[in-house]
Amino acid sequence: MRRAIVSDIHGNLEALQAVLEDIHSQNVEEIFCLGDIIGYGPNPCECIDSAMQFDMCILGNHDQGALFDPEGFSSGAERAIFWTREQLESSSRNGEDDSQQQAQRWSFLGSLPRVHQLENAIFVHGSARNPLNEYVFPEDVYNNRKLDRIFGLIESHCFQGHTHVPGIFSDEYRFQSPQELNGKHRLGRGKSMINVGSVGQPRDGDSRSCYVILDEDQVEYRRVEYPLDTTVEKIYSIPELDNFLGDRLREGR
Repeated sequence: MRRAIVSDIHGNLEALQAVLEDIHSQNVEEIFCLGDIIGYGPNPCECIDSAMQFDMCILGNHDQGALFDPEGFSSGAERAIFWTREQLESSSRNGEDDSQQQAQRWSFLGSLPRVHQLENAIFVHGSARNPLNEYVFPEDVYNNRKLDRIFGLIESHCFQGHTHVPGIFSDEYRFQSPQELNGKHRLGRGKSMINVGSVGQPRDGDSRSCYVILDEDQVEYRRVEYPLDTTVEKIYSIPELDNFLGDRLREGR
């Protein structure tokens, strides 16, 4: 089974479309999403509509922020999630959406689980310890206590997003970026956490979208270019979205 695993789309329709085009060229049989379909970006409704077609999707903290109240968000992220909620609450956007679509989107977000388990792997947004909100950064390899506690909850492998920084953690306190792995990694007997990166807002210094393909026990990182200037201009045109949210797309930060 070849599975594409995406995360952190963040309302970036151009990035999502480019990634889906790449996925469809890779003989992928299933698509899993690790949350944060919305937030930050200018096309939340369209991204939700695409995610509803995926084989599995879990809840991200921005998805929950739209459903309830954002907690621990920066001021820019909070303004963006309130604007996103307004788009989801609008029953008629440019005459193309109706109340049924609106209800389907809310129902979809409200039904998303926080954890998905498949054989010896689990899929979360944040971490195995706190599936919704915990960040696991590359520098956490120096925090042995934190990693020990998280790995203690993992049977074999955990796929996650949230930080927007792709790479693989081993239970030997090691982190390897996709560059260090030459884009591919075979999962062994040891435990690992696999951060799949971000489709809509990469933060590892590479502006291209990032996702992974899982084929049996091999993880392959894929980087995909997309017309980011189109997304940036959309963000600039929406007063409620901070221009910084567009600027950072160009920087990959």
